[in-house]
Amino acid sequence: MKVFDLVCPDGHRFEGWFASADRFHAQREAHEVKCPLCDSSDVHREPSAPRLNFGGPSPIAPQSTPPSPTGNAPVALPPFSRQVMDQLRRLVAQTEDVGPRFAEEARRIHYDETPARPIRGSATDRERQDLHDEGIETVTLPIPRALTETLQ
Repeated sequence: MKVFDLVCPDGHRFEGWFASADRFHAQREAHEVKCPLCDSSDVHREPSAPRLNFGGPSPIAPQSTPPSPTGNAPVALPPFSRQVMDQLRRLVAQTEDVGPRFAEEARRIHYDETPARPIRGSATDRERQDLHDEGIETVTLPIPRALTETLQ
């Protein structure tokens, strides 16, 4: 099993596990390897350090302070990330996606022109500011596209 460090044009870093380097290249050419966050199939390998076993187990020295993230270096997700992703999945499942009509629908709900319901969608900074000025509170959450679509 080969584990490759992969990155998409948006800078999302992730791992891919493949039977061999040839299988990775074949799947990449067939656009079967996709970024789990933005669904881009334009991914490429990043240099990675292989793990080499030269004998018995060696002790792992604990780090006194966590390394600080720099530049485009991959950053380990905190332990709660799985729970956060599960909550985002529930949020997506329990809300209606109104897409770019978010501001319009939020106003219609606020002014009782349509029944109240939980909605999600996209809005520009200006639209969000206008909603706030009208007393319509919103929450901005960056939800990866992969959470709003069915995984195959």
